[in-house]
Amino acid sequence: MYQILYFLWGTDWHIAIKITGYVLLSLSFIGVVGTILLENRNPVKALAYIMLLVFVPILGLIVYYYLGRDLRKRRRFTLKGSKDETLMLRYFESQRKEIESLQLELRHQVASKQELSAMLLNTRHSVVSKNNKVALLLNGEEKFPAVFEALRKAKHHIHIEYYIFAADDVGNEVAAILVEKLQEGVEVRFVYDDLGCDDIGEIPEWLEEYGAEVYSFSPVLINFYVNANYRNHRKIIVIDGEVAFTGGINIDDRYLNNGKHPVFWRDTHLKLEGDVVNLLQLQFLMSYRYCSRKTFPFSPPYFQRSDLEENCFTDIVASGPDSDFPMAMQSILMAINLARRTIRISNPYFIPNEQVLTALQMAAQAGKNVELLLPKRGDSFFVQHAAQSYIKPMLDAGVKVYLYEKGFIHAKTISVDDNLAIIGSVNFDYRSFYLNSEIAVVSYDKKLVQQLNTAFAQDLRDAVQIDRRTWKHRSVWERFIDAVCRLLTPLL
Repeated sequence: MYQILYFLWGTDWHIAIKITGYVLLSLSFIGVVGTILLENRNPVKALAYIMLLVFVPILGLIVYYYLGRDLRKRRRFTLKGSKDETLMLRYFESQRKEIESLQLELRHQVASKQELSAMLLNTRHSVVSKNNKVALLLNGEEKFPAVFEALRKAKHHIHIEYYIFAADDVGNEVAAILVEKLQEGVEVRFVYDDLGCDDIGEIPEWLEEYGAEVYSFSPVLINFYVNANYRNHRKIIVIDGEVAFTGGINIDDRYLNNGKHPVFWRDTHLKLEGDVVNLLQLQFLMSYRYCSRKTFPFSPPYFQRSDLEENCFTDIVASGPDSDFPMAMQSILMAINLARRTIRISNPYFIPNEQVLTALQMAAQAGKNVELLLPKRGDSFFVQHAAQSYIKPMLDAGVKVYLYEKGFIHAKTISVDDNLAIIGSVNFDYRSFYLNSEIAVVSYDKKLVQQLNTAFAQDLRDAVQIDRRTWKHRSVWERFIDAVCRLLTPLL
């Protein structure tokens, strides 16, 4: 050590600093590359980080430190996942008597589609329920009036969990209703994503002033891209354990299409009644417990059996960084593989991984009618061009691709044949599949699927189908931009 200090003392300081910097940078580079290799992550993603480190070392180290490491994920969500599993097991035990009979009945009704429900059951993610009502809500014009009405009827509790909750006309009206219900003695618990709700204003403080429990999910100091991982992308409202809402529509004026915003927003949401509400309540309880370190009783009126007598089989699939498996992605893959005739997908952010891409190509090559509806003009330059790079392999495999022209299609829906639908918050990208907390309804109800297919057909009237030959002969510059954006997708 003395010899090193003596050497540095007799050396030009500029040279010493450079040598020290190069040594530290090299050691950091070797350490990070070794860590990436030992993590056994996706080879494409690993290679993308390594190439970034090779060509732009300092920037690569910064990007990997903030976006590539999963230490924060393990530290933050491992304990949550273990506690959630315990809670799920308690719920399954309470439903054990009906599980086998419902699965057999579902198998008789929808044949092989029951395998999706079986997967959710065997992985302790859902218990299919039968006595439900599921109403399709198109755009904010149908969702918000239904939500306002249901909130005003609340008698015991209101639970809200949202990615975006804006302090605009819609958000302020919801907040005003919540204040009214708080004054009537109704319990209000509110969990919002701290990054997504950057326009929430003083609503949290206002609600807390009147007695609501308000918590931000994974608080951030600065709303910056480095905080974009591990967000709560869900949209959940549960009222009195009897009525619930979930889907793709946030609490925001943009979805209302009232003329205040230049872009027409097309989206899909659901109103749920029946036993399935218990599963959404359970998912809210997990998020609430994670944020507050508190809980509420696992009993009525929070959890209760419905007196409905319906034949609407429904599951809930939830996934997040605390999940052992990427259940949202696996449910989508299972649905695609179980298709017999048709697959119709609407999604705003189409950056599929190899598994999903291959599944769609194989379905189309097997002669199934696969239709994909994407926005012609997205809300992100990078995502839009990255998504466009996947259109050619879709067209080559025989997938029919449509671009929505009326505005921005934000709906995240899948319908398979005439007896399976998936509607929720899940995008077709790495972030939704692996990093964010997502939620979706899996319904085996033919009436709902028919309504969803009708809405899809209506959307196609406002879309243009892409011609394979025309798309192939786009300008070199357009294809180059798409390719560059696609190269960077593994870093998301």
